[in-house]
Amino acid sequence: MDTGSVRAVNLSRVLAAALAQEEPPTRADLAAATSTTRATATRLVDELVAHGVLVEAAPDAERPRRPGRPGIPLQPGTRHVALGLQVEVSHLTAVVVDLAGTVRARRRVEDDLRGSDAEPVLARLGALAEHVLSDLPSGTVVVGTGLAVPGLVAEGGMLLRAPNLGWSDVAVAALFPPPAGTGPPTVGNEADLAAVTVSSTAPGRPGAHPDFLYLSGATGIGGSIVLDGHPLTGRHGWAGEVGHVTVDPDGPPCACGSTGCLEQYAGSRALASAAGLDPSAGTSAIAAAARSGEPAAIAAVERAGTALGVALAVVVNVLDVPVIVLGGHLREIGELVRPVLEDTLARRVLSAGWVAPRVEVAPAHATAALGAAYTELHRLVTDPRPWLTGPVTSREAR
Repeated sequence: MDTGSVRAVNLSRVLAAALAQEEPPTRADLAAATSTTRATATRLVDELVAHGVLVEAAPDAERPRRPGRPGIPLQPGTRHVALGLQVEVSHLTAVVVDLAGTVRARRRVEDDLRGSDAEPVLARLGALAEHVLSDLPSGTVVVGTGLAVPGLVAEGGMLLRAPNLGWSDVAVAALFPPPAGTGPPTVGNEADLAAVTVSSTAPGRPGAHPDFLYLSGATGIGGSIVLDGHPLTGRHGWAGEVGHVTVDPDGPPCACGSTGCLEQYAGSRALASAAGLDPSAGTSAIAAAARSGEPAAIAAVERAGTALGVALAVVVNVLDVPVIVLGGHLREIGELVRPVLEDTLARRVLSAGWVAPRVEVAPAHATAALGAAYTELHRLVTDPRPWLTGPVTSREAR
């Protein structure tokens, strides 16, 4: 390994260790965490501090002191940010997130984008991105842009198919107009990107579950299988399409061309219709109706829970995933659907008698736009070197 590669590895190790700590670490803490000498850790930290990747904080008066000079706590800097974008059937979202995981700006526009034309929608998203970046202070560095879409994504940012949007073979990365000072976006599946906010509580900070199945829902239902903290995307990057697992071959037709898919029972529009509400009614309205004792809403939630259990039991039996996290619109009915879902899993998962699958509701912040931003910031953590050379300019993308 050459000198540059060694430096890259050491910088990444020190930065990753700093971000993973619950309490702000000192240089001595990072030397111990990375098994390097104090002098080496200090040299690497000083380089990260000089470029604003890490910043020095005021010493904590309540923190126990070691003999000698008190250590200076280190925190993630706020200079480096990432832009996270999302196209969903019901909305467009743009967020700006810094290395501490703090959302610096956010904008969401509600709309019905079923059957829409991709190019004007992506143009609107580009304008939304410009808006959230416009108020950032001078000197802010945009390290990358992530763009989440609901469907099959191939290499190069090509969206092969998004049934509920009605998009096929759309060159998303090429059609999206990047804001001034930023580069082309990295396009990814929305469920995989939303799952990043569960596998990581902030950029570089691991979450509680290294292995889980994440369900992301809106009009349709997406899924992400996460193993050892990373989405299992499959050979072509298309794994996790749980919404199109067949629950009943004789069930209702799906926009994908099949019949009886899970999202025809647990998608937001299917849930609303089954509950006797307008299909555009939000999941919160369905949950409120079920909690108030409306028989149709209660039946719709139970039907969705059973369908989820049938589909997810297949995934658990095949992959031995221990935790299921309900995100997207499913988090709003998570506590209502959990009893039926868990009962169905208990009957259908072969290993449930020994280790029953756990069902959890995703935190409110678990969105694909946020996960897209986290993913771009993770690239900085993996190799900080591009951000430690030359002058730093406002809204510079590399």
